[in-house]
Amino acid sequence: MSVSFKYWNDCVDPEDLEAMWNHPDVRTEWEDAGETKGLRVHLSRDPDGQPYLTQTEMRAVAEIVTRRQFDSQVDPLKPGIPADRQLEILIDSFVAGGPATNSYVTPTLHFCMLIPGIPTVVQEMICAIAELESDRQPLAARYDKKNNLITIGLMQVDPKVAEWIVREQDYLLFPVDEDPDILYRPFVNVFFGASYLKWLSNFEGKVRTEEFVVRAYIGGGARKANHKSTLPCWKGYLQVKEHFQSRKHFDGPSHIKAPTSPTSPASPSKGDDLYWDIRVSSEDMEQMWNHPDVFKEWTKSKEIRGNVRFSCDREKRPYLSRVELRAIAEIIVSKYFSTRGINPAVLCALADIVSNRFIDGNESSTGLMGIDYSTAFWLYTAYRVDYAEDLTNPFASMYFGAAYLDWLSEYEGRERSLQFIFEAYVYGPKSVHLEETCPKWLKFEQILARYERTISRQGSCNII
Repeated sequence: MSVSFKYWNDCVDPEDLEAMWNHPDVRTEWEDAGETKGLRVHLSRDPDGQPYLTQTEMRAVAEIVTRRQFDSQVDPLKPGIPADRQLEILIDSFVAGGPATNSYVTPTLHFCMLIPGIPTVVQEMICAIAELESDRQPLAARYDKKNNLITIGLMQVDPKVAEWIVREQDYLLFPVDEDPDILYRPFVNVFFGASYLKWLSNFEGKVRTEEFVVRAYIGGGARKANHKSTLPCWKGYLQVKEHFQSRKHFDGPSHIKAPTSPTSPASPSKGDDLYWDIRVSSEDMEQMWNHPDVFKEWTKSKEIRGNVRFSCDREKRPYLSRVELRAIAEIIVSKYFSTRGINPAVLCALADIVSNRFIDGNESSTGLMGIDYSTAFWLYTAYRVDYAEDLTNPFASMYFGAAYLDWLSEYEGRERSLQFIFEAYVYGPKSVHLEETCPKWLKFEQILARYERTISRQGSCNII
């Protein structure tokens, strides 16, 4: 793929960039990151160097596109009709893309911004789908060999669908048939994704629910929207839409409010927290130095004992190299789970999916493995967790991730497949549906294969 973006200026028009700067949340985030209006604005990058949109940026793009391209008017509230019923009609009308049965409102994709207190449904839908489909990476591309299908960008738009939308709407602003690469541009991609959502919402002239629309979009088309194979896509969408406020619902730990230590490492990391020796015990550090690949990497980067730096991205967020991640997984498995048949590669792939190897976690979960305080408290044996911040110790997070994976491998007394374990880890064991795979599972398989090629497997690995 020849397309690459380093700056926002590379992938948006001046009008779009101006709209981003005029968005108060984006302006605050960019200025806090040291960006200056009038100069080029850096795109955030993950540890692999891939550009991605922050959640703030993603929400802003969704808001701007829906306001600019799909906004219309909403009729005033009608006398004699209860307010809650009118709001219900509004929501039904939006999801349908046309007037709901017996409704008294004019449909709009942006009605939610015109009435205080109503959530911006379409923007949440766009953001959740972008999270699921691409991890908010504008350069994401996927090829479905079975269906000979290529999908592109934030919302994984099929170029053929985009071409069809251009023909149907006579929309010449984005000539995707002449230049399919414009689908990598965030505003263009979100426009076509939102247009397809709108079309699905009134498929065959019938009022369609949010569930139908989402299952059709993610699951492979309107014909599969009601098939059992797309139910996991809907479940995953709901989890993302709720901002992962509760990733795991199961009969293990109950919710415990995590105490916060004012002296513990916290996210975002600053100063001394950017050093391994502050976060990790001397015993664990000694094992890292004794790992031949880590020793080679740290020696090459001129690290010294007692003063080893974490790798950091542009925003000073510490993350692990793949060599460091593999070493921690191997050490934890060897030390605590040597008889349990846990494959270190699986733990590495999970860390890549859950946190992108950021040791503080991300906006929706804590620590390298995304294990919350309640789960760690319930699983606690080897590593002490007095505070939520203790889970930003990469060894502790890896330990609890392995312990939770081990527990899931025999969930309800049955030996479980790797796909079940993965989906249960990400969505919770009560939300697993194995009828058909979803994008995150496919991505996990790809990452796992990469780690499998680099990790030497010794002994028996039952969880593969």
